[in-house]
Amino acid sequence: MTATGVRAHARIAARADGRGGTALPVLDSDGPLALRRTRGSGGEARVMVVGAMSGPLGGDRFALDARVEEGARLHVGSAAATIALPGQTGGAARYDVRLDVADGGELRWLPEQLIAAGGSDLYVTTRAEIGVGARLVLREEQVLGRFGEEPGRLGSRLTVRVAGRTVLDQELACGPGAPGGWDGPAVLAGHRSVGQLVVARPEFAERPPAARMLGENAAVIPLAGPAVLVSAVAPDALRLRRVLDEALALLG
Repeated sequence: MTATGVRAHARIAARADGRGGTALPVLDSDGPLALRRTRGSGGEARVMVVGAMSGPLGGDRFALDARVEEGARLHVGSAAATIALPGQTGGAARYDVRLDVADGGELRWLPEQLIAAGGSDLYVTTRAEIGVGARLVLREEQVLGRFGEEPGRLGSRLTVRVAGRTVLDQELACGPGAPGGWDGPAVLAGHRSVGQLVVARPEFAERPPAARMLGENAAVIPLAGPAVLVSAVAPDALRLRRVLDEALALLG
């Protein structure tokens, strides 16, 4: 680590191999962002993000780019939760994810939870650009604090664009120093886990899912394009995952 923290930039590229499968011509790990190919199913390639070091810590700058070309299918997960921790520099950390899915490509982005440990300060951005006929399943789960501790500060921005048109651009700030009201009834309502699930499919252009509540703390929200957002809060990570899994099964 330098005085300004660790810099890491990992890259994934998926390409149809011409035999019904998916090749990974780029699988470039960097520092704490270790990428490992695992056994896929059908024509899908699978990659796991394995944390080779603790973090992100204060002052760190992480970035991960994934590109799925036409006809390729990619599933990206992580081996464990990502835990944001306070660092020696005293500065904020940043984690930027960029996803690009070409027409006819498919990406399932399903990492484990991001946990903002007490004393941490992290800003995370996720930006997805997908083509007209692309398919996307994107899950984000954020947990404020480990068991029995106060949360760290967490800011996040999620942007999804379909065929060059923005269908979702939302930002959330939670924890110490965040704007007032983040823990009130209009945002987390006292919960400590918040999650989003974005599903984009070309068939949604003709048959979009209907808006509906999923219990008391989750909602299905059609977006202005062939995509839908599920937004949920829960008391803990286990119940949040259960709600989002149920939502994904409902969407088919």
